[in-house]
Amino acid sequence: MEEMHLQINESKVTYRDEGEGEAILLIHGFCGSSEYWNNIIPELKNMFRVLAIDLPGHGGSAAQGNVNTIEQYATFIKDFLDSLNIEKVTMYGHSLGGYITLAFAEAYHERLSAFSLIHSTGFPDSEEAKKGRITSTQKIDSEGIEAFIEGLVPKLFSPDNLESQQENMKEVKKIGYETSSEGAKNALNAMKERKDRRDILDNTTLPVLLLAGDADQLIPNENTFSANGENITKVLLPGVGHMSMYEAPKSLVNAMKAF
Repeated sequence: MEEMHLQINESKVTYRDEGEGEAILLIHGFCGSSEYWNNIIPELKNMFRVLAIDLPGHGGSAAQGNVNTIEQYATFIKDFLDSLNIEKVTMYGHSLGGYITLAFAEAYHERLSAFSLIHSTGFPDSEEAKKGRITSTQKIDSEGIEAFIEGLVPKLFSPDNLESQQENMKEVKKIGYETSSEGAKNALNAMKERKDRRDILDNTTLPVLLLAGDADQLIPNENTFSANGENITKVLLPGVGHMSMYEAPKSLVNAMKAF
């Protein structure tokens, strides 16, 4: 898949842009990149214009020192859409990407046709999770990004899938190594400081897809499914951890197409 580049705030941003039709935007999780969606994009580009972005300091996008809160990431996404003259999208956010999607829905709801949280939540970090973010930042400083990624990736997959997902885990590690230390630390700070946005899910009139894995070690599925309403679709994938785009790509694509 061909990478494309543009400048936002005088910094390089890498993204993919495939297919045509109604625009959908895929936003990856922490220490990921647009490559997270490699199994998904070919299945969707026949129906939609599929955009996938590398967040600042992730993949091929340069870190931006002024992007270190969830709200600033949401503004960065708005600037990206503005650069491409895209008025409206359906936004799919994985994990960190879901936190950004909710902040975007709060600030720029008129730019959304619909949105989805994939292995993500409207809840803020618990006190314990905040301490974990600080520990992670210290680990990156003391041991470097590669050592941090080595410890992170196995937690992303269902414990039952660790054997069968060896190749995918290697791929996710390789993607993670591309994250700059600054980009990772900015994202950790943004996640640690993010506010409770369950009210956005409770109050939006837009169609919402909430998708969770029943073996997710990072975000309990009840935290993903915090809202109810006629506009909200919930999908629970059995035997899947935090990475359905690798662990169950067909199921994820089917849920996205149905939505």
